[in-house]
Amino acid sequence: MGVTVKIPAQLRTVTGGESEAVVDEATTVGDVLDGLYDRFDGLRERIAEDGDLRRFVNVYVQGEDIRFLDGLDTSVEDGDEVTILPAVAGG
Repeated sequence: MGVTVKIPAQLRTVTGGESEAVVDEATTVGDVLDGLYDRFDGLRERIAEDGDLRRFVNVYVQGEDIRFLDGLDTSVEDGDEVTILPAVAGG
C-alpha cells in the first residue's frame, strides 16, 4: 500500500506533473522524502538544505505539522498521507 504523498503544483515541474506519489517501505517522514528524492531528480534541491527541510517548506502527516511532532523522524505507516506544502508569497 505505501505512503501517499501529495505534491503541490509548485513542485510538479520536478515530478513530471505528478500530483501524487506512493513511497513503499518508509517508516519515517525522512524515509518518505528519501524515496521521493531517489525518484524525482531535482526535488531535494527545491525543498531541502543541509540535510533538513527548508524553512518555508511545511510537511504534514495525516494533517499534523511535523514541526510539532518529531520532524523528519515522525513515524509513518502504510496508508498514511503526507502533504508537502511550500509557503507561497502573495498579497
